[in-house]
Amino acid sequence: MSVDQVFEKLEQNFNAEAAKGLDLVFQFDIEDDKVYHLVINDGTCKLVEGEHEDPSVTLIMNSETLKGIVSGETDGMQAFMAGQLRAEGDMMLATKLGELFNMG
Repeated sequence: MSVDQVFEKLEQNFNAEAAKGLDLVFQFDIEDDKVYHLVINDGTCKLVEGEHEDPSVTLIMNSETLKGIVSGETDGMQAFMAGQLRAEGDMMLATKLGELFNMG
């Protein structure tokens, strides 16, 4: 599965109900691929390739870690503790990803 496909899957698994009233930007800096960001705005989700000028949180990882987290094989918190995932910005928002997207 390519990184593009992983993000398409994420978009398909978006939980609009959990995103009501939210206005957030999750940026994904995939070290061995590209940068993407997800714009979450009051129950909608839009995937954009490239950098956002002011993301709420940026998650930095390689494509393997990304695939593991999205497939549910890798626990995001464990990846973070193991240093496979780094976050810049509002760290607490990173924990919301599991609610906003049905992983696994």
